[in-house]
Amino acid sequence: MTEVATSASSDQLLVVIDPVARRMDGESVRIAKDVLSAGAPGTKVCLPADAEEFARVLARRGSRRPVVVGDDRALLRAVSLLHRQRELAGCVLSVVPVGGVLTVARSLGVPMGAVAAARAVLDGAERRLDLLVDDSDGVVLGALRIPPLAPRGDPQDAGRPWLRTCQSLVRTLVPARPLRPAQPSPVAGPTRLRVEVDGEILVDLDQPVEAVSVTPGGSGAAAVEVRPVSVGAEASPLLARGRRVTVSGADFRYRADSGVWGPVRRRTWTVWEGALGLVLPTSI
Repeated sequence: MTEVATSASSDQLLVVIDPVARRMDGESVRIAKDVLSAGAPGTKVCLPADAEEFARVLARRGSRRPVVVGDDRALLRAVSLLHRQRELAGCVLSVVPVGGVLTVARSLGVPMGAVAAARAVLDGAERRLDLLVDDSDGVVLGALRIPPLAPRGDPQDAGRPWLRTCQSLVRTLVPARPLRPAQPSPVAGPTRLRVEVDGEILVDLDQPVEAVSVTPGGSGAAAVEVRPVSVGAEASPLLARGRRVTVSGADFRYRADSGVWGPVRRRTWTVWEGALGLVLPTSI
């Protein structure tokens, strides 16, 4: 991660407020808007109603520095749009995290409070961060993980707690039926995958694995960790670093930036060194 000595306080800002943030925490949105407008005269505030308008506003930013007020999904949307337009290298982003999913923003070093985050937008410095870009031009800001293979028919409920809540409510409203013998709950099983790092096989299909993680580690390389299935004593993780990571094998899903993606049978991620310019506090 490289710090670029730039003064942020004199920039003309384009504050793009995500509609989800407005609905979830209007008070934090108001505070952030007030701090930014007071600290950077001439700030333009936009309130897009949906993702399409969000994209149009960002595309028409001109020379203004975009500030995203929203959660991880809003930040990822902005980065993905700029990447697809091949404008990310020439754009410096800022973010004020507001919403329910803030794991990625926190991991990148963005302050969590509305006032502190807005002050960092005004007084912070640009840092160049590595990104993972996959072979379908998708962007990953933080770490990605491939969990154990879910049983067939499992709709990945683990990532959607609201679904379990709805199912529980339905069960309370439906008349009780005669009890049946209890069936064993399906258990996620190991995954058989081939993991290649810069063309070298780290693990092959003959060795089942419990999990795989890929994390941008700075300096143009990703840290890769594969946890083999242990037999008896716990197996040591397999570690590697490289610029290009390919995972293939049985259909698998992966978690990245608070979302679940897939299923896919093959995916390659490449590290784009210093691809994202993000304004962060100078103390980081």
